[in-house]
Amino acid sequence: MAFCLPAVATIDAYEFENYQDEQRFRVLVEELRCPKCQNQNISDSNAGLAKDIKDRAHKLIVEGKSNQEITDYMVERYGNFVTYRPPVKPITWFLWFGPFVLALFATLVLLVYKLKSGASGKAELDPEQQDKVDALMKKLDQVDR
Repeated sequence: MAFCLPAVATIDAYEFENYQDEQRFRVLVEELRCPKCQNQNISDSNAGLAKDIKDRAHKLIVEGKSNQEITDYMVERYGNFVTYRPPVKPITWFLWFGPFVLALFATLVLLVYKLKSGASGKAELDPEQQDKVDALMKKLDQVDR
């Protein structure tokens, strides 16, 4: 016997006075990151915290706040993590420049390693091997003539 469980989906319906505010809301919820879900925007997140942030964003839009004011409010409350593009300031320099510095450092280490291994990469022949090489070189010289 098969059991069919109905899928329950919650759809948040937010009402706005005009189309522009609705579009602003859609953009904001795509740009704000859910602090609980790590790398998911609040639009896609099912976390209760994401719903709270969406509710607050809706309320602030209805109150007439600009996108920047809303983003500033969210950053003040949840930190720079709530935005996908944190501002470039001393506290976020590692986020912005860390990957490039790390790549540069790795490249320098690789170059130094290659240069050191290349400089000592000459193979030393023992006298017996050197005699064989000399004999082969003489044979080649005779063939060329």
